[in-house]
Amino acid sequence: MQLRFSPSMRSITISSTNGFLDLMKIKVAARYISYRTFFHFILFAAIFLPFFFIPAAMVTLERINANKCSSLDCLTGRRWGPGFLGGADDSARLVRELYKVLDQVNLEEIPDGDGMKAPESFNELLLDMKNNQYDAKTFAIRLKSTIENMDREIRKSRLAEQMHKHFAASAIPKGIHCLSLRLTDEYSSNAHARKQLTPPELLPLLSNNSHHHFIVATDNILAASVVVNSVLKSSSKPDKIVFHVITDRKTYAGMHSWFALHSVSPAVIEVKGIHQFDWLTRENVPVLEAIESHKGGVNLSDTPRFLASKLQARSPKYISILNHLRIYLPELFPNLNKVVFLDDDVVIQRDLSPLWDIDLGGKVNGAVETCKGEDGWVMSKHFKTYFNFSHPLIAKNLDPSECAWAYGMNIFDLAAWRKLASETPIIVG
Repeated sequence: MQLRFSPSMRSITISSTNGFLDLMKIKVAARYISYRTFFHFILFAAIFLPFFFIPAAMVTLERINANKCSSLDCLTGRRWGPGFLGGADDSARLVRELYKVLDQVNLEEIPDGDGMKAPESFNELLLDMKNNQYDAKTFAIRLKSTIENMDREIRKSRLAEQMHKHFAASAIPKGIHCLSLRLTDEYSSNAHARKQLTPPELLPLLSNNSHHHFIVATDNILAASVVVNSVLKSSSKPDKIVFHVITDRKTYAGMHSWFALHSVSPAVIEVKGIHQFDWLTRENVPVLEAIESHKGGVNLSDTPRFLASKLQARSPKYISILNHLRIYLPELFPNLNKVVFLDDDVVIQRDLSPLWDIDLGGKVNGAVETCKGEDGWVMSKHFKTYFNFSHPLIAKNLDPSECAWAYGMNIFDLAAWRKLASETPIIVG
């Protein structure tokens, strides 16, 4: 048998050796990859493969030497990053471990006696970490200490803000203080400032129930003047108005001087100090002792809203006996049947004469409710907002869900009040 290859290597001829020519031609497929292409592939692999294998080998050897992983782990890429052989992400594992440490530290109390001052800012925390090379748990403790320190500083700032607002709102402006001092001096040196405010012939009007009686209790001279004059200017019957201004001992002289020097005619006015009411004694007015012993504290755990309420409760305006006189109106004015009590921070813009035509139906007080309205802060007041219902007497006689009312302007039926008090006396304990 003989084999013959064509020069182009595209066919092979096979002949037998027995004399018979038995030709068989086999065609070979054409070459699709040239030697030049194969050479280019080898050259490309020789150039770029080292850039992959050399770093991989270095990382593997480094981790094996550092005992961070076994050779099998490193070769299979179990601990390599996502860029090498599909391994897991070290950053995700680190975050999970950090979460675990933070949860552990969150349940622990930070020791006070470790002698380490908490960083006061984020920059200080970073500098502290770079200088000391803390482990994960110490880092978490330092981080927690820093955050708690910042939280305390924020609460202190909020407390200071509320305190400053409180003092700014409750302090007496210099001008008003000087006005009171000058009027007090005028009272002692000027006979006209000491004159009787109600002429003798008009004294019966102070207890005449056919007139409209307004009561204002304040130690602010200018505010009292605004209330009185706004009532007069808005009234259609100023000649039927009688004002009863009540103030404290230190302001009495200045208040008397002001209205002596500034007539409110045709209305009638009287100014009385609380020291001139013989009935106002500790035996008759237990609230006096409660006011004198009033103590209230603030702390950093209070919310700004609750803190503002506590500061408001500590204001001299609210712990003054003048703010509580409305409780004793039937005793202070035994000859009057109906009065309108006005706060010193109101300005009357309409005629209030129709108030005396309202039939209260045997009720004691007429006022505007403060539990219904769009303003969730102002119009959300109920009895539970003001009364301590842990006291058994209060819990027995009052309903905590009962709607409260605005006390800037109240109309009181003193006759009905006295009748109700005689039938169901209230025991203050």
